[in-house]
Parts: sequence; structure tokens; C-alpha cells
Amino acid sequence: MSRPLIGVCAAVEQARWASWDVVVTMAPQTYATAIQAAGGVAVILPPDPAAIEQPDMLLDRIDGLLLAGGSDIDPATYGSEPGPETVGFRAERDEFELALLRRAIERDMPALGICRGMQVLNVARGGTIDQHVPDRLGGDVLHREVAGTYSEHDVEIVAGSLAARAVAGEHATVKSHHHQGVDRLGEGLAISGYSATDRIVEAIELPDRRYALGVLWHPEEDMRSKVIGSLVEAARQEVNG
Repeated sequence: MSRPLIGVCAAVEQARWASWDVVVTMAPQTYATAIQAAGGVAVILPPDPAAIEQPDMLLDRIDGLLLAGGSDIDPATYGSEPGPETVGFRAERDEFELALLRRAIERDMPALGICRGMQVLNVARGGTIDQHVPDRLGGDVLHREVAGTYSEHDVEIVAGSLAARAVAGEHATVKSHHHQGVDRLGEGLAISGYSATDRIVEAIELPDRRYALGVLWHPEEDMRSKVIGSLVEAARQEVNG
């Protein structure tokens, strides 16, 4: 059986190593490791202006799409002004990912959004973003206790949902690092997971698609997680019929 090719949308960031200090396109190695462990092939997708206009030029070459975590989304993409905690957004990444994801949904291509990627899924469907969840919660409790480290907490998953199939259950302990989340839910999306303690939306999906899922946690950081493997399996079914 062929190994499905999973496109991972890259972050655009300033990076420094040795004597260099330059803008790079990158993704944490853990994404590739999780895809490879599930039997897929990972390929990094840097923002491409041509693909914003013609996303099929890339989607024709991959079997599944993964939108990784990273910096905040530009609030202009959902009709808002940036709040004081919303920083680091890059228009080229936002436009690229939104174009690819919208077209992938039209094609019914397997697509998974992780953390920021879940938020991109919501925006792609006309939803909005809560720009700083701690303002509602009274602090970074559970979701980002210490900057630069992953916090663990429990999530509850809706029975019978795609999220439940991806997690292989209705409860999971997950790794999180985020300060934003879903505000107004996008068109056609269903909420399929919540934080067990504070009821923050942790998973959303499109029930009318074979595989279109967003999770707010980071399954790539947990070797036990089956979520990325579920994307690879959905893409494998696409390849092998």
C-alpha cells in the first residue's frame, strides 16, 4: 500500500542559529515524526502566493492537509481589530492556509487543524476568535500555565463524533499551549470536544465531510495520541481506495 503524503503548513518566523538571523519557514520535528510513525510521508508547505489563487496546484500533489500550531491569526481575517495580546501574525501564512483549507474542504480532502490550525478552520467557515481566553478565565489556568511549556488537562469528547474516533474514546488527557480559542462558531461546524474543567471548546469538525477536524491541543507532542494517525489513515483510504 502507498504511504499517503501529508502536507504540513509551515510557520513563518525569524530564527537565529550560528551566525545567521533570518526569516524561515519551519515546523517542529514532532509533526513529521508523528506522521511518519503512522505510516505517512510528511512534506512542509511554505506559503506560496500562487497557491492562494490556485490551491489545487498544491492539493493535487498531497493526500491530506495538516495545519500546524503557531502564531496568532490576523484578526482582519475575521473582521476584528487586534487586541493587546494578539501578536506575531503574518498575512502570507494566514492567506495561504485559509485558501488551502477552504479548497480542501470543497474537495473533501482529509484535513486536520492543530491549535492555531483549529482556529484557522473556524475562521475559514466564517467564525471568529476569542483573542485572549485568560481574560475570560482569569489567568492561563490549564491551557498555558508556563510560556514555552505544554500544560496537561482533560478533555471530554462527544460520543460518535469524528473527534471521538480520532482520540479513540470520549475522554483524553492532552497537552495544550494556547491563549486564543473559538468565539463564534463557523458555518456548518459542530463542537465535538470541551475542556473538562472550564468548558473551553477543544475540538470542532464538519459533520458533512469525511475528515475535517480541528483540535485545540497538541497531539504531535504526545506519542500516545492517535489523532495524527487518524488523519494519515483517512488519507491512506483516499490513496488506496
